[in-house]
Amino acid sequence: ALCATTLTRMGLSAWFWHHEYWLPPGATWEDMKGSADRHYPQPQDILLCVPGALLCIAVRLIFERTIAVPVGRRLDVRDKPRPKVHPNATLESFYAQGRTPKEEDLLSLAKQSDLPVKRVQTWLRRRRAQDRPRLMKKFCECSWRFTFYLTSFFSGLALLYDKPWVWDPTLCWLSYPQQPLPPALGWFYLLELSFYCSLLATLPFDVKRKDFKEQIIHHTATIVLISVSYCANLLRFGAMVIVLHDASDYILELAKLLLYLRWHRLCDAAFVAFALVFVSSRLLLFPLLTYYYFVSKFQLFLISFLVSLFLLVLQLLHIFWSYLILQMVFSILLRGEKRKDARSDTEESAGSEAEDPAESQ
Repeated sequence: ALCATTLTRMGLSAWFWHHEYWLPPGATWEDMKGSADRHYPQPQDILLCVPGALLCIAVRLIFERTIAVPVGRRLDVRDKPRPKVHPNATLESFYAQGRTPKEEDLLSLAKQSDLPVKRVQTWLRRRRAQDRPRLMKKFCECSWRFTFYLTSFFSGLALLYDKPWVWDPTLCWLSYPQQPLPPALGWFYLLELSFYCSLLATLPFDVKRKDFKEQIIHHTATIVLISVSYCANLLRFGAMVIVLHDASDYILELAKLLLYLRWHRLCDAAFVAFALVFVSSRLLLFPLLTYYYFVSKFQLFLISFLVSLFLLVLQLLHIFWSYLILQMVFSILLRGEKRKDARSDTEESAGSEAEDPAESQ
């Protein structure tokens, strides 16, 4: 039975890694065997993302405690006091259901708990406030993402600026798949994979944002794209896609940091800059790179078709986010309203963290 199971696993592995799925017609895995002076991506390398993700999480925890928190305190980031609610089993049970209370709910809860309706409303409001993430937590998370995206973007630029295939993307497919892997590019790729794995792992514990479901889809699609493109040696194309994404992400995190510091004019300026970079990179350069230079100029096979599908998923998310971002820019430029970042957290910003004292019991 053990031998049969082993043979079955070997058969599934051989079927999964069949060269006709992963490489263009006429190419085999023999073409990807390295030598002393020529190295190619190996599928088993992506397993390094597991310890890599754990390392990213560890570095993040150290960064937040030793750098982000002291810097936040130095910049006067303070968690405002929140009044605690008195224990009430009836109201707690209703709150745990996550429902928005309607008028009939409030009347029923007031009757069951023997409290005025206004006291019930106040209790539920304060109970929600207790679960909102603290301002320092938001600041630390944004500081970590800002630091990583900023470092990743400029490292990617330094890595790619002198590559001829960056300025002429048709060269991405020259002699493919026999394209040796520069060690620096391989480590850059695996670091990005590890980072997005760490983001997906910590997403349930981080500040929950309005686009939580879209973030799950985005991180999953990104992990699949990076993993598959690494195994199929599509690193030239993939590295440009990664840098295009990082180009706007660090500006968004900067805008959020400025929001938490209550530097509203700088925050608005940073957000407008983010919107310009996001729209130009995600709605102009990204489709040009993916659909003109990849889909139309590259011979399609099974894995390249899968990559195209996930690129389409990312493009749909880009359109969705661009709509929200442009709404926010319109608000800033034409109406001057002080509204939150359309992709920001579900919770209040610094200026609204505490409850109104007039609502005290």
